[in-house]
Amino acid sequence: QVQLVESGGGLVQPGGSLRLSCAASGLTISRYTMNWYRQASGTERELVASISSPIFSTGGSTQYSNSVKGRFTIFRDNAKNTVLLQMNSLKPEDTAVYYCNARFSNDNFWGQGTQVTVSS
Repeated sequence: QVQLVESGGGLVQPGGSLRLSCAASGLTISRYTMNWYRQASGTERELVASISSPIFSTGGSTQYSNSVKGRFTIFRDNAKNTVLLQMNSLKPEDTAVYYCNARFSNDNFWGQGTQVTVSS
C-alpha cells in the first residue's frame, strides 16, 4: 500500500523558514516525478514545485511556480525515500495546506497534507 506522509508544517512569522518532508512507503520516489502542491482556503490546488524522475532525460530537473521561485527549493533524499521542500522568506500568502504528490505513468498518489500558516 502506497503512503505519502507530510510533516514539518506549522505557524511561522513572515520572513521565516520551514522545511516540509514527504516520507514515502510502498513506492520508490526515485522512479517518480515528485510534486508539492498547495491549496489555500477558497482556492484551487496549485502546483508549487516539481522534481522530475531520474529515469527521464531531464531527470532531477526542478520547476517552480513564479510565486515561490527563488524562495523555495525541492530536493530528494533517496536514501530516506523522502522528498523535501525548503521554504524561505515566507509570506502570509504562502499560507495553505501543502500536499505531496507522486506521479509516474498511470500512478498518481497524494499525501494527506500539512498546514502552513504564515502570520505575525
